[in-house]
Amino acid sequence: MTPDEYCADRAAKSGSSFYYSFRFLPPPQRRAITALYAFCREVDDAVDETSDPGVARTRLDWWRAQIDTIWNGAPAHPVARALVPVVRDHGLDRAHFHGIVDGMQMDLDWNRYPDFATLEVYCHRVAGLVGMLSAEIFGVTRDATRVYARALGIALQLTNILRDVGEDARRNRIYVPLDEITAAGVSVDDFILYRETDAMRALLAQQADRAAHWYDTAYATLPDADRRAQRTGLVMGAIYRRLLHEVRDEGAGVLNRRVSLTPMTKLWLAWRTWMRG
Repeated sequence: MTPDEYCADRAAKSGSSFYYSFRFLPPPQRRAITALYAFCREVDDAVDETSDPGVARTRLDWWRAQIDTIWNGAPAHPVARALVPVVRDHGLDRAHFHGIVDGMQMDLDWNRYPDFATLEVYCHRVAGLVGMLSAEIFGVTRDATRVYARALGIALQLTNILRDVGEDARRNRIYVPLDEITAAGVSVDDFILYRETDAMRALLAQQADRAAHWYDTAYATLPDADRRAQRTGLVMGAIYRRLLHEVRDEGAGVLNRRVSLTPMTKLWLAWRTWMRG
């Protein structure tokens, strides 16, 4: 199996909505964005699929070394090998890759976030930087496009947080800011015990409003000159914003039920968004 084949298999098996957004890209860009996505899956799994925090930190340190070999050595991992031509051809920033790994490490260092400013750092690292790297692969001619890509990445991550709020609570992870939990008259125990109270519904609606704001900010920032090149990101935005609507309609029920879109809905949204340009 070649490095590109490994990455493609990794993406296909993930079942992620990202896979639908890749389908319309020309082969060179599809290979590049698939390699980036596979990298994100590998470093995410280094934490999520490792029960021992010490082992997880060692795995992340190994990936930090692999990142450096992409620029100045001989990578060992097939994903890192697949990324060699990608970072060369698109001028990708090494610091962004290290920042993504730093974001994954935050899941080892933090299971509560005191305020949104702290949570935004996490969202920037694990999703905003991914958005910025993706934008470079799609094609950037304006600095504002990088601002758009960061904002869209944060919007996607906030949507994920809201969708997975119950599942994360079962893993003793709370990504809703603690100061907002307290102000709403909710407790961390309410998350862990899946209490679908009126106060919880209001709190989660507040989180949905914040995510919607980040989508609005992203779309308002994207320059017309780069809109067509950035269609893949817009496809992701369309799919995840629909998911956000579904999650919001579910209310506090997301504590107990995971909301998802059907593959047909994702494909239809992807096609419609792509054709609109």
